[in-house]
Amino acid sequence: MLTVTSFNANGIRSAVTKGFLPWFLSHDVDVLCLQELKAQDADLSGDVRCPAGYEPFFHFAARKGYSGCAVWTRLPVVSVATGFGVPEFDNEGRYVRVDLENLSIISVYFPSGSMNEDRQASKFRFLEAFLPHLDRLREEKREFLLCGDFNIAHKEIDLKNWKSNRDHSGFLPEERAWMTKLFDECGWVDVFRRLDPNPDRYTWWSQRGRAREKNVGWRIDYQVGTPGIAEKARETDIYASEKFSDHAPLTIRYDWPL
Repeated sequence: MLTVTSFNANGIRSAVTKGFLPWFLSHDVDVLCLQELKAQDADLSGDVRCPAGYEPFFHFAARKGYSGCAVWTRLPVVSVATGFGVPEFDNEGRYVRVDLENLSIISVYFPSGSMNEDRQASKFRFLEAFLPHLDRLREEKREFLLCGDFNIAHKEIDLKNWKSNRDHSGFLPEERAWMTKLFDECGWVDVFRRLDPNPDRYTWWSQRGRAREKNVGWRIDYQVGTPGIAEKARETDIYASEKFSDHAPLTIRYDWPL
């Protein structure tokens, strides 16, 4: 069984102070994809950098205290790549690809457009550039898992207050259409939704208005796979019992050779 977890830490040092590491070490995770590290290489040491038994691979943002992705893995790694060839986004530390013997796993952090119109425009540029990149990955004829914070809720089931958010970043028609194209035309699979069709399953909550307590959330964190690995998914869980971040870890277990 291959266990993969994706988690937006909203600051890895902050998440560790809130108890993330004991949870992680008790859950027998093979590969952890982290987003929003909010740290630089020099800021990380000891278990905050990576617990014993795992090997870390990072993509730090040029700007201090901003963005950043990582993969922690205890499986043998064949090769690693950071960035996907677009300087605007590679400078923001949004992409780490780790190739295992029979599977590639990518930790990715899509931009948020909620701050202002400029950031939304940047998000649209990211989506425009990223889909052709994903098409090129499919040409490699190997299995991929794309794990991370997409900052998009795909369907009405994926957020509590969908009616009032139809004109808000993260649920805009253009963003949702991009996700539909990813799944319906490009052949990628929303692995969590393949296993769990239930409503009220969210991975992010606003820190205002007791949103987490009331479960007024959004499902914006994904594991998206090529069909071969997606078909091997057996179990999934969103762990929201403890608050390590404004996001919750998303774990999926695959019946996949290690």
